[in-house]
Amino acid sequence: MRNLTRVLQLDAIDRAILQVLQSNARLSNVELAERVHLSPSACLRRVKQLEDSGVIAQYVALLNPKAVGQPGTSYTIVNVERTTPDTLRRFEQAVLDEPQILDCFYVAGSNDYLLRFTYRDAEDLEQFHTEVLARLPGVVRSNSMLVLRTVKRTTALPI
Repeated sequence: MRNLTRVLQLDAIDRAILQVLQSNARLSNVELAERVHLSPSACLRRVKQLEDSGVIAQYVALLNPKAVGQPGTSYTIVNVERTTPDTLRRFEQAVLDEPQILDCFYVAGSNDYLLRFTYRDAEDLEQFHTEVLARLPGVVRSNSMLVLRTVKRTTALPI
């Protein structure tokens, strides 16, 4: 993902393209152009500009966790021993190397990080805590919150 140093000025057509693509990025260019009332060539130029500028960071397939045997979701607060640059770097590198951790956020406040991961069952959850979480460099405390029901989840940004 590119680091944007300035916010790109988006017009109404750019916003319409982004809204449609956030709900279905598999549309053909012709279908997208029809939905945003552009010619296919103009639409393709706009999408390419949004990609080149970094506004569109990537295209992905979003999986259904239950359908792939990962029905449980945990959000875990993590505190590290010291927030020195070396401790943070080592922790963050270990997180980047761990495929079970889906999200990691360095946060402000009384905690240091917020992690998200999915799991199959209680045994899988325990394994994650003992073999992954407890072995991350610098971890002194963690507190997991298990999701009972998802009320809302979206990847679409309001634009």
